[in-house]
Order: sequence, then C-alpha cells, then structure tokens
Amino acid sequence: MGYANPDQSAGGIHTRLFSRAFIVDDGSKRVVFVSAEIGMVSQRLRLEVLKALEVKYGTLYRQDNVVLSGTHTHSGPAGYFQYTLFMITSKGYIKPSIQAIVAGIVKSIDEAHKSMRPGRIFLNKGNVVDSNYNRSPHSYLNNPEEERKRYKTNTDEQIVSLKFTDLDGDGMGIFSWFAVHPVSMNYTNRMVNSDNLGYASYLFEQEKNIGSLPGEGPFVAAFPTSNSGDASPNTRGPYCVNTWEKCDYINSSCPIGGTKMCVAFGPGKDMFESTRIIGESIYKKAKELYGSAQQEIYGSLHTAHQWVNMTDVTVLINSTHSGKTCKPALGHSFAAGTIDGGGDLNFTQGAIEGDPFWDGIRDAILGKPSKEVEDCQNPKPILFSTGEMNWPLPWHPEIVDVQMITIGSVAIVAVPGEVTTMSGRRIREAVKQELEINKAFTNTEVVVTGLCNVYTHYIATYEEYQGKTGEIPKGPEPPFFKDSQLFSLLAAVPVDKTPTNITFGQVLEQVNPVYKVGEVASVTFVAGNPRNSGDMRDKTFVTVEKLLTSTSTWDVVHTDASWET
Repeated sequence: MGYANPDQSAGGIHTRLFSRAFIVDDGSKRVVFVSAEIGMVSQRLRLEVLKALEVKYGTLYRQDNVVLSGTHTHSGPAGYFQYTLFMITSKGYIKPSIQAIVAGIVKSIDEAHKSMRPGRIFLNKGNVVDSNYNRSPHSYLNNPEEERKRYKTNTDEQIVSLKFTDLDGDGMGIFSWFAVHPVSMNYTNRMVNSDNLGYASYLFEQEKNIGSLPGEGPFVAAFPTSNSGDASPNTRGPYCVNTWEKCDYINSSCPIGGTKMCVAFGPGKDMFESTRIIGESIYKKAKELYGSAQQEIYGSLHTAHQWVNMTDVTVLINSTHSGKTCKPALGHSFAAGTIDGGGDLNFTQGAIEGDPFWDGIRDAILGKPSKEVEDCQNPKPILFSTGEMNWPLPWHPEIVDVQMITIGSVAIVAVPGEVTTMSGRRIREAVKQELEINKAFTNTEVVVTGLCNVYTHYIATYEEYQGKTGEIPKGPEPPFFKDSQLFSLLAAVPVDKTPTNITFGQVLEQVNPVYKVGEVASVTFVAGNPRNSGDMRDKTFVTVEKLLTSTSTWDVVHTDASWET
C-alpha cells in the first residue's frame, strides 16, 4: 500500500511489520501513541481498533487519548480502507488484512498496558544529515524567500526523540520522529518490508534486546514519520533511466518516456542497500540522542480531539478576508506520481491546465466536476472530483480527525495526511505560539506526526499548492460502512494441492552442503499458500538454526522477521 500500483502484489516476506506503543499516565489522565509499520492509518482501521479497545478496556482508551500513526512503508498490506479511491488499486476491502492489523495494534497496546511502571521521560533532538532529499524542490521554492532563509535545507533534518526509562534508569524504549518517506524499497519490490524507518527500529531493538529474536524483548524502539510529504530517501536524485540525464526540474519527466522514466535513486547499489544505509543513519543518530538525553519532561497530560467536516470550514485569512473549504478533488499532477514512483500514463507534475483527452474520458464516465468545486480548487486542474463521486461508495473522506496530546512540555500533533517540509514547520510554529500565548505552556517542543487516524492525502502550504506537484468542540462523526457494503476484488485463496506423487514438505532443490560468508542459501520445497496458514502473527514461516556442538542442540538465530532472511 502506498504506490497505488495494482501490479505491486506481495510475493513473500523480507521483514515482519510491527506495531509499537507507549502509554503515559500522570495519575489522572492517560495517553497512548501507536506507531504501526503500515502505509497509513485509515479511518476504518482506527474505528475498528477503538471498538476492540472498548471491549477490552471500557472507556480507558478512547478516540481522544489514542493516537494511531503509520510509518508509511510502501511495502505493506492494503485492503483496510472504506473509501473507493484507496480500494481501487488494492483490490477492495480485504477482511483478513484489516483483522491482522487491528489485532497487531491492539496487542502492542496490550503489551504497553501490561508493562507499565513508574518511570521517567527525557527529550533530545538533533539532525540527521544526508538522509532525505526534497523531491519537489520547485514547489518548495514557491514559499516566501524570507521564510526559506530561516532554514539551512529544503528538507527537515531534525530528529526528535523521547527516551523512556524506569526509576532505576533502565531503558524501556525510545520513540524518534524523523521526516523521510519509507520508499527506499521501490515499486518493483514484491516483499513485505518495513523499509528504512523499520530497519532503524530493527537495529535499535536488536542492540538493546540482546539474545532476542526480532519482535521479542522488552525494549521498544519506534520511528514514526514526521513532515515527510516531500522528503525522499533517494538522495542521489532523479534521472532518466533510459538516457541517464537529469530529469526535467519542474515536471520531473524525461524527453523520451515521460514521468515513468524519471526515477530517483538512493545511496546504495540497490534498494536493499539503500534501505540499510538510510535506516542505519537514522538509527545511529537516535542512539546518540538516547545516550546523551538529559532534558527530563515534567508536567501533566492533556488531550484534544475533534471531528472536522473539511468540506465546510470557514478559514480566517486576515482581518478582512476569509475563505471556505469545499469537497476534495485530485488534480492531473496526482496521476503523474512522484520521482519515487511515477504514473503509467502521460501526466506530468506541475500541470497548470487539464488535458482535453483525459478530461473528456472523465466527463463521459464519471461526470464533469461542478463549477463550485472547480472554482474552489483553482488553480488546480481537476482530474477526479472525488468529493462528488459516491459510487459504489464515497471516494474520499470528508469528516476527519484532528488531534493533539501533550506530555508536559511536549506537544504531539497528529495530522491526518502527508505533511510537506514547510507546512510541518508552519504547524509547529503555529501550535507553539497558540499553546504559549497565555503562558500555560513554556519552552514547548511541538512534534508533528503524519499519517494519523485517517488518510486525506498531502498537506502543502498555499504557495506550494500553486506548484501542483504530487504533494500537495465535538463535530460530526464519519460514516462506518457495514462489511456487506464494502467490496473486494481479490480472488479467493485456492485450495492447496500438490503435483502427482509429490507431498507437502518435499524438498525439490536442496541447500548446498557448504557456503562461504556472504553467499545466499536457498532451498525449494513444496508448500501451501501462506494465506491458508491461519494466524501466523506470533509464529514464523522459516527459521535459520545453528548447531551448538557443546549441547548437540539447534538454536534459532533468525526467523522470517530477520533482515537476513
């Protein structure tokens, strides 16, 4: 889920995907933050998790004090949405997919709940260099020059860490927010993979949980994403793969082949090495911050949550002017994709006009966007007026969560979408100013965390919006569709059977008796479809075992959650 490419279907497991949670209680209030290794949190997923928590814990964990955030890996499962736009390329609503994700998130909260004990929280922050690259530099330059001069780079290199210890100083975990897209694994990848942020978690937890397999051990290290909407890990930048010349600066396209030929590359020789390099860079900085953290967080907890109908919000621009939001729509640039994954058709980023050919097809099949939406969305040329499309189900959420939790002087702003570099900086400044205006908060550290609670797409500044790239009190409650109202285009899993005279488990291609260091060991055997395996969340499809000669026993050293498998 993430590339919106129907050809990117899973073909195996490289690493497992985990959910990690921390719970803080000040004696009267409690907050929960979850970082799940999925593309994003959908509205349906959040509602299902809250239902499951209510069954277990009553009113202890609620929509106002639970934040669900996705790391935004693009190599995770899909099928957990209830809006048509996000269901099309992922073959609809896939119940086993959402059930597994809900169970994993709830389990992480259960584990945090059971392991609660008196402790301390420390804040530290620094910069991670050479690990993100602005994939929409032309749009970034549309921001005011005076504002841009305040920052050294066109990406946010800041990493903010919260260190958790018990009263004896023993480490319990670390949550570190950093702005980078987990797309080191590109759209040709077919293996389930937690990508660069997941690899950072893997390294930190393997170091702290010595002797434990991945996903086991008491220490938890999470790396939620921040304002990463335009932050790519492909630091070598975009090139035309058919000519190896630089892509067009404004449109990210190539003279021959268009946007599909424009691809950005990471620092490694392939996507696996690039994932390791970026993930290790983030991990090393977080480890440094963990070791030097001294600023302890004191104070009480606060939570705020609101449902907002984003189609009907009046925004005060200044003392004399205001504006009003409208129904959502996707522009032609959306179909062009990004340098991390271009579209298949002849759309380009930065398009300032619609294409008569595609507009004509849209009008004939879906209908023409209303004048009200066209005027409101101007200057964006509309490809899909998703807010006006309701068959077979609504295409886009209109009612979304906005949420914030504060832990002492730390404010975590949960944003329902992908926040660009500059829009994230503005949100931090605005929230800090608002919190400190009456001196209720001082020296506030505002953390922007994206992909939370419901997915709405990109959140850009007004000035960036003119560039039109791909990044771009209790209120009404969102709809909850019954399972019978949702659709699935995924074929049923066939019944497992073997070829004639072959049995399950039979080895067809045996491993070599001896391997050199660095060689890949492989074996081929007869097996059933993994989707027929039942609940495999706490199990593994494969183990790598080492013979202990002293005891003549086999010790498991790797599972299917290990990077090495």
